[in-house]
Amino acid sequence: MNRTRFQLTVAALAASVLLTLPACTNLKSSRSVDNSDVKGKVLAVQVCSACHGVTGGSGSPMFPKLSGQQKEYLMAQLTDFKGHERKDSKGTQYMWGYADLTRQQVEEITDYFSSQQPMHANAAGVSPAVLARGQVIFTQGIPEKNVVSCATCHGATGEGNGAIPRLAGQHAHYVLEQIKIFQTTQQRPRGAPMQAITHDMPDADSEAVAAFVASMGS
Repeated sequence: MNRTRFQLTVAALAASVLLTLPACTNLKSSRSVDNSDVKGKVLAVQVCSACHGVTGGSGSPMFPKLSGQQKEYLMAQLTDFKGHERKDSKGTQYMWGYADLTRQQVEEITDYFSSQQPMHANAAGVSPAVLARGQVIFTQGIPEKNVVSCATCHGATGEGNGAIPRLAGQHAHYVLEQIKIFQTTQQRPRGAPMQAITHDMPDADSEAVAAFVASMGS
C-alpha cells in the first residue's frame, strides 16, 4: 500500500470511530425509559427486545409475542401498565417501571411492534385431539357453559381487531395464563367481557383453546 492510500485509510478509520463514539457513549441514556428524548423505536429495540425479541417474536412463553399485534390493543395495555392499572404479577414485575413513557414514545413503540410480521404459529407436541377440541371452542364456543366462540370477537383467523388482540400464533402458556387471570381476578382492566366469557370454562377446555390459537397462523 502506498503512503497516500495508507493515509486515506487511516483517516477513514478515524472518521468511522468518531461517528461511532456518540452511539456507544450514549447507549446508557438511549436505554433509559424515563428519558423523553429517546425515540420509542430505540426503546423497542434496545429495551423491550430483552423480553419480547427485537421484532416482537418472543422466544419465551413467559412473555407475549408482540409482532403484528393490533396497535390499539398494544397502546391500551402499555397505557394501563404505565398508569399502574394493570396489576397481574408479571405486569407489575416487568412493566410498572415504564410509568414515565410519553404519549409519543407509546405511539412509536406500538407502531414498531404492530408493523412487524405477524407472530408465527407453534403447535409442537400438542395432540390432535386437544387441537380439535380447541378449534371447536374457538369457532363454536361452549353453549352449555355460556362460553361464546372466540372467533366472535377475535376474528375467524384469530387476527383481532382494534382493541381486541390478535391471538393467532400467541404462546399457549401466555394465553392460558391470561384466561386464568380473567377467571379469578380483577387485575386486568378492560377485562369485564373476558371475565364473563371465561368464568365457567373448565381447565381442560382453557388449555385446549390456548393450544389451538397458538397453532393458528403461518
